[in-house]
Amino acid sequence: MYRILIIDDETMMTDLLSDHLQDCGYLTLTANSASQAIMQLARHPDLILLDINMPGTDGLTFCRQIREHVSCPIIFLTARITEQDKVIGLGYGGDDYITKPFSLKELSARIAAHLRRDQRRVKSASILTSGELLINLSERKVFYRDAEIIFSKREFDITEFLLTNAGQVFDKERIYAQVWGYDAEGNAEVIKEHVRKIRAKLKAACGKEFIETVWGVGYKWTT
Repeated sequence: MYRILIIDDETMMTDLLSDHLQDCGYLTLTANSASQAIMQLARHPDLILLDINMPGTDGLTFCRQIREHVSCPIIFLTARITEQDKVIGLGYGGDDYITKPFSLKELSARIAAHLRRDQRRVKSASILTSGELLINLSERKVFYRDAEIIFSKREFDITEFLLTNAGQVFDKERIYAQVWGYDAEGNAEVIKEHVRKIRAKLKAACGKEFIETVWGVGYKWTT
């Protein structure tokens, strides 16, 4: 069953579209801001309906931020439409526009057409998110909003392991075995230094460290 992510700052609009698309047989995800929307990307939507005129991070900016990591069709919802709007939106990675007010019948037809044509979704990148932090597992890159946070190979591996198991506590030995391999010859104390570097980079980029020390036990990822 296809998943449709609906992003609009008006709750009435997201509720209306969600109810309609569920009646059409789709699973729906909703978000009323870019920060809410980025957390929904981890659920791998097959198509995104994206309002352009949102406060804060607008739809065009959000589309540009996620397009490198999300291959599904993006249909802009907008109350304005000029030729320049279309050029900018398509340049940012949008696939189509529908102008408010629109008929639900037309919207459903456009969604169905894009889903029929779209073959990119089978190649979509594997993504993890934590707040506005986005981890592209396919490309082994970490982003905060549209800025990449540069991690070494080991730093990325530790980040991936802890985030994949968010909320669980792991001691240094378990993390070392998971990242270096159970047959690796080395000292698990290196984990402490790697975690320090990861925290520093995350703190500098987005003001939060994400990795919590559970004294006497180990480390865990906090959302």
